[in-house]
Amino acid sequence: MVIRVYIASSSGSVAVKKRQQAIVGFLEANRISFEEVDITMLEDQRFWMYQNIPEEKRPEKGNPLPPQIFNGDEYCGDYEDFFQSKETNTVFSFLRLPSVQIETLWFCLFLL
Repeated sequence: MVIRVYIASSSGSVAVKKRQQAIVGFLEANRISFEEVDITMLEDQRFWMYQNIPEEKRPEKGNPLPPQIFNGDEYCGDYEDFFQSKETNTVFSFLRLPSVQIETLWFCLFLL
């Protein structure tokens, strides 16, 4: 499975841009493999994202805002969920990464 971060490259919102950068920066810094999916360029991916966000995570009005995170087809969460997992040191389980990859990652971080 691959971590996919749904972003909007042409967002007019500074808050959305900062949240996207925070997630991407964390994943890059921790050498977690991921792909960015730009929903402003790929309409079919935008609709897929909207349809695969659980009902309880959708806003009452409008569409869910990026960034949204998936592991394969499994929804992980939005920025608030990611931030909470960072604060509680549970990012890797939040991302639904296998324990082998988690142990390898911690070993790599230890070597730095």
